[in-house]
Amino acid sequence: MGVRRAVELTVEEAQRSKAGGFPVYTLGSLIHNPKVLADLKALGVKSLDEFSDCCCKQNCDSGSSAASSVIIRAHGISPAVEKDLRDKGCHIIDATCLHVKASQIRMLEFSHKGYSLFLAGEAKHAEITGLLGYGESAPYCVVVGSAEEARKAAGALYKKNPNGRTALLGQTTISEEEYRIIGEAVNIFFPNLEIIQTICSATTDRQQALRELISDVDAVIIVGGKKSAHTSRLLAIAQKSGKPCILVESAAEIPLSFFNYETVGISAGASTPESLVDEVEAALKA
Repeated sequence: MGVRRAVELTVEEAQRSKAGGFPVYTLGSLIHNPKVLADLKALGVKSLDEFSDCCCKQNCDSGSSAASSVIIRAHGISPAVEKDLRDKGCHIIDATCLHVKASQIRMLEFSHKGYSLFLAGEAKHAEITGLLGYGESAPYCVVVGSAEEARKAAGALYKKNPNGRTALLGQTTISEEEYRIIGEAVNIFFPNLEIIQTICSATTDRQQALRELISDVDAVIIVGGKKSAHTSRLLAIAQKSGKPCILVESAAEIPLSFFNYETVGISAGASTPESLVDEVEAALKA
């Protein structure tokens, strides 16, 4: 839902920009899918580095009087980055996924109540970077990517504040198993830890569907962007089964060996266009 909404908002803004003559930027790659990004580029949408000194400056240098439009992608951004963009005069289109937006609000609420926060996910992931900005007022806020990291962080906090109130929130694309063991690690030190359900239901449903599919097939193809966290987790689930599996961004990447299997299962990341899934399916059937 979040990815589809972000793409639709960007396309709509790109079409408006043709008439108004103002540039449209996305703050970082809108999604981790090369085909979609190529299509957006063809519409004139440019990707802007989050830490660049901004599209609006570039627009002013060009002599244009129109304000630049900046799309906040589904991953969301920190309040500080958003304020900086607004202060520079950018027109903001907020395409933050509603699930991510809910996590941002919870982070802010817990921070204001003085909770120490554990954030389960990948430290360098755009969603996590944005969420951290909403936890800046918390007395303690740390990203943990594994049970071991969680135990160390919880132990360090326990030495400083053994009776502190704590909460755990997670990246929306983290697997339920990862989230569970991270929560158990923090629970050793803080039995009253509040674990907030932040995993996107679409993520959970897709991962569970893949687990059920694996038992009925000889091999698995995951269709999606190779830089997508969601797609990478689907690949990890397939690899864990021990069956032959591969991640492809298009039908052209399917290895010849996969055409020899009697039954091949297909799964796809959240940012994968349905047309690409159809393309892979058609290639296998042919």
